[in-house]
Amino acid sequence: MVVKMVLPVIFFFQVLLLASYFNQPHHAYDIDDTNGLGRQFDGIGAISGGGATSRLLVSYAEPYRSQILDYLFKPNFGASLHIFKVEIGGDAQSSDGSEPSHMHSSDDENYYRGYEWWLMKEAKKRNPDIKLYGLPWTFPGWIGNGTTSPYANPQLTAWYVTKWIQGAKQYHNLMIDYIGIWNERLYNITYVETLRKTLDSNGLNNVKIVASDSHWGIVDDLLKDKVFFNTVDIVGVHYTGTLTVPDALKTNKPLWSSEDYSTFNDNVGGGCWARLLNQNYVNGHMTSTISWNLIASYYDKIDWERDGLMTAIEPWSGHYEVASPIYVTAHTSQFTKPGWYYYPHGHGVSHLDKGGSFVALTNSKDLTVVIETMSHDHSICVRPPLPKYTVDKQNATFQLKGSFAGITELFVWYTKLGFNGDPSKFFEKQTPIKVVNGTFSLLLGVDELYTLTTLSVGHKGQYPNSPASEPFPLPYSDDFEKYAEFSEADYFADQSGVFEIRQSNDLEHGKVMRQVVPQRPVVWCNDSDSPTSIIGNHNWTNVNVSSDIYLEDKNGGVLLASRVSSAGCSMRNARGVFLWLSPGKYELTTDHERWDKMKSGTCEMQAQKWYRASLYVKDSKVIAHLNGKKLFDVNIEVGSSKGWAAIGTLAHNYAQFDNFNIDPTG
Repeated sequence: MVVKMVLPVIFFFQVLLLASYFNQPHHAYDIDDTNGLGRQFDGIGAISGGGATSRLLVSYAEPYRSQILDYLFKPNFGASLHIFKVEIGGDAQSSDGSEPSHMHSSDDENYYRGYEWWLMKEAKKRNPDIKLYGLPWTFPGWIGNGTTSPYANPQLTAWYVTKWIQGAKQYHNLMIDYIGIWNERLYNITYVETLRKTLDSNGLNNVKIVASDSHWGIVDDLLKDKVFFNTVDIVGVHYTGTLTVPDALKTNKPLWSSEDYSTFNDNVGGGCWARLLNQNYVNGHMTSTISWNLIASYYDKIDWERDGLMTAIEPWSGHYEVASPIYVTAHTSQFTKPGWYYYPHGHGVSHLDKGGSFVALTNSKDLTVVIETMSHDHSICVRPPLPKYTVDKQNATFQLKGSFAGITELFVWYTKLGFNGDPSKFFEKQTPIKVVNGTFSLLLGVDELYTLTTLSVGHKGQYPNSPASEPFPLPYSDDFEKYAEFSEADYFADQSGVFEIRQSNDLEHGKVMRQVVPQRPVVWCNDSDSPTSIIGNHNWTNVNVSSDIYLEDKNGGVLLASRVSSAGCSMRNARGVFLWLSPGKYELTTDHERWDKMKSGTCEMQAQKWYRASLYVKDSKVIAHLNGKKLFDVNIEVGSSKGWAAIGTLAHNYAQFDNFNIDPTG
């Protein structure tokens, strides 16, 4: 009896639910190429650099390193990126670290420094069609010729950048597709025109110039100056908020959001990225969107922590995290390629009536439609501010006209970003949807992402969970012998200057880590005058940092530090415990800029001799030794309660480090 009563009740509510579904207004949207198509799609990309953002990735052991690279670059697996943008290192801080230049000085040239060459080759290995894009944030000091600008000698700078492109081909068989000017800084028309001429005269006519990697202001100059107009191939702008300016459309040039996102990679970050990937074209006619950054592989507590498409900050444990933006990217990248075309606005590209947007793209053989319904509070990007809007559950009917009016089904991929305890669903393959007389309908919820496509190639690539997270291992030591010359030692993260592996002239020391930047670079932010490389854990309190040190020039000095509180462009503001050693003297300070001097005195240190130095910190006690001789034993009010360990130099002087050690003191 009970069963007989319950079943009708269940059926009654099912009828009500179905009635509420069918009684909701259905909003119809055309997807129609009858009168042509919109702009050419140029691809989705991400940036390695702009602050050494991939620094820790290279130190991961296999198989975890290759797994991470697959999530980023492998077609039909994860993010499946179309464009890979890298920093052309300039020896200075550019957000979260400094990257080495291929020319530290005018008579120095090396194309094996840093990890960007390796990373570009790994991307190409997985996807030979991926486009490569280079952009400087900083420049070595000799380029500035005593100024703070790379435009002091436009021909010299054009030659320097051209050498990087040539080096990519000659030493790594990498063809660079796009080149930028100077990240988020003033462009110089004479320089851009000189760069174009220099590229062309060296047979690099196919390398396209993107400018200015800043704001829309360049459009005015392009429209006023015909020579300049013909020099720039692509208008690249940062953090547009999905909007363009009317004059940009008058150029008829490709418009790119050439740096975007910069948002913590939780589900809100995924919502930000999903909204941008659609609405940069819906609102702004931008045909490429490039994420800063590729992967958050730099220490937490540096500026912009975890703002990558995924996170890999523990090479010592192998732990990494595949974040929501990876699968958000896949919704577009796995079912399109550069060279496809968007449908026209109003006929396949549009906002949805109750919030959200959709874009349709085609290569004439296949069709892909991407729909997003990201709510305001769950898709806020770090910049610019997002105006208020609302999104509601809605029924949407799509009418296919033109080339694809006759198809009978579409493959479906689905993501639901969960909030407030609700579960998330990432890039799940659904039952294909039937298309009847060119029509299909969907009930769209809030914070959802759909891809409907004629392509069957999509795949949610997955590896077993990475190893568990572990703290940085102590005690820790490194004699630097295992590394290739000109590379960087594991776990060290240069914050100003460059510390690279070199062969010492002293056979006893073999390979060493050497600070190699000889003068203040043309900086991007207020870079410290004291080159510094951090290592370890931002939560360290009591450690003993020790190293063999060798000062090459009597006018310089070296640094050992503990409890370093900040890094990135905030390096100048770092507090902690800093021991500075130079010929005949030492200083103990609680700040990186050496204003707060706690102790100073004489020591036996000389240039061009090896010494063993140590800095012991436990609670308020600080003890320093040089070659076993105590320099001081003091109790001080330290500048920071916790932070990284570090090595460095007093100024841009040459110095060498070997047999580095960190031990806990309590």
